[in-house]
Amino acid sequence: MKRFDYRLPIGAALVLGGILMLLDQTGILKGASRWFWAGLLALGALLSLYWFFSNPERWWAAIPGFAMLGLSASALLLDRIGWGGLAFLGGTGLGFWAVFLAERRRWWAILPGGFLLSLGAVSAMTEAYNLTNTGGVLLMGFGITFLLAGLLADLHWAYIPAASLLVVAFFAGTPFTGALQYVWIGTLLAAGILLIGASFVPRK
Repeated sequence: MKRFDYRLPIGAALVLGGILMLLDQTGILKGASRWFWAGLLALGALLSLYWFFSNPERWWAAIPGFAMLGLSASALLLDRIGWGGLAFLGGTGLGFWAVFLAERRRWWAILPGGFLLSLGAVSAMTEAYNLTNTGGVLLMGFGITFLLAGLLADLHWAYIPAASLLVVAFFAGTPFTGALQYVWIGTLLAAGILLIGASFVPRK
């Protein structure tokens, strides 16, 4: 039986890409090349995610898989509405989260996962909504990332940078400063109630 020749589908894809780019360049079929690259990225994403989900030991495949999925979505639509950065950075961040969820011992994946999602959110706020005062949002995202690392991976040291970043984010301000005040009020009330309740529980 003749062995499958991988050069055939690759060659066909290149020819198709060249034709679509020519049609796009000449104005016959506008946007054709964008659809081609989006489809190619989506196909690469599906292959990578299949490798990951079929065998979680291939954890590395989740990162390019989700990244290419985000790039594909960005090429099709999201880049035109200012969400392209969120699609790519957020997609890559989701890849790291998938690595952690597949094996909880890989706690390190929480950090790049949260950082990239935070950067993606700031990118969308800047590009899509023209917000400029986003430093506090970024610091808050980093702080929440460390907080999640402490809670989900039982990393006690992570609470120190989490608290520091959240405090700095509070003073740095965000585009939603008014709403943020209520978040902090709710946090203080909840923490106070928990501490009061804990004082009535007998210590072992």
